[in-house]
Amino acid sequence: MIRHAGVLTTLAPAKVNLTLRIVGRRPDGYHDLESLVVFAPFGDRLALRVGPQLGLAVSGPTAASAGPLADNLVLRAAEALARRIDRLKVGHFSLTKRLPAGAGLGGGSSDAAAALRLLAQANGLGLDDAPIREAARAAGADVAVCLAPRPRLMRGTGDILSAPLNLPGLGIVIVHPGVAMPTGPVFKALGLAPGERRAEPAPAVEPPWTGDGPSIREGDERDVLLAWLADQSNDLEAVAIAIAPVIADVLRAIRDLPGCRLSRMSGSGSACFGLFGSARAATAAAWQFAVAWPDWWVRAGSLGS
Repeated sequence: MIRHAGVLTTLAPAKVNLTLRIVGRRPDGYHDLESLVVFAPFGDRLALRVGPQLGLAVSGPTAASAGPLADNLVLRAAEALARRIDRLKVGHFSLTKRLPAGAGLGGGSSDAAAALRLLAQANGLGLDDAPIREAARAAGADVAVCLAPRPRLMRGTGDILSAPLNLPGLGIVIVHPGVAMPTGPVFKALGLAPGERRAEPAPAVEPPWTGDGPSIREGDERDVLLAWLADQSNDLEAVAIAIAPVIADVLRAIRDLPGCRLSRMSGSGSACFGLFGSARAATAAAWQFAVAWPDWWVRAGSLGS
């Protein structure tokens, strides 16, 4: 987080679901899930100039797809916090949108979490303070995991979070084919009735590279993580492909990139990612991909703690 000339700024990074297991649907209609969530080193940018009136301006290359200002999660999160704290210092937000909408990258949720981080700094609040956590839940299911963007295991409806996880470094390429995939229709296509279960929850233990078990040599951590990920899945991938077959094309194209160790859809789609042994390998692969598929949104970076 940066302060410059009275303006606070922060990155709202892309959220990536490396795994996504749908355990079932609760009687209230929400889905129970289990997911390993990480954050890319790129995303939207949010600035706050503290002042008497709450406001928002949106710009950037993907601003046109951000929807009406009144529905923006930045304002929803700020208003939720203002309802919980009297005389909250607010101000004017400037959001620079770079993440595509309907991509399964949590852009709106990450923006909302960024707004809460900036308001927390402006008001001397901690991210663990009750009003911040309550406002995050009120703004959306994925906002809480984005508050302090570190790798975590997420369970329940997104409300049960592990402590931050120590992941070995990997490179990542993320591709969006320009097809927005609203979350609701994808979950609906899964076909679970309220109260129906698909599986039993996994034991609440950390993956093997993060726990207190036998130590793993540093050079082997990456392979242990990739092997664990290969045994996992995204339970929404098949239904998303049925709705938007281009997702299968994206996954095949990523899988064919030199050095790709694993490819998968993120969240409810339609963005997909490929994992690589290093950020350098991912950057080279992204450049090759962008040349072959110039109409698709392509970014590369590094993952890890």
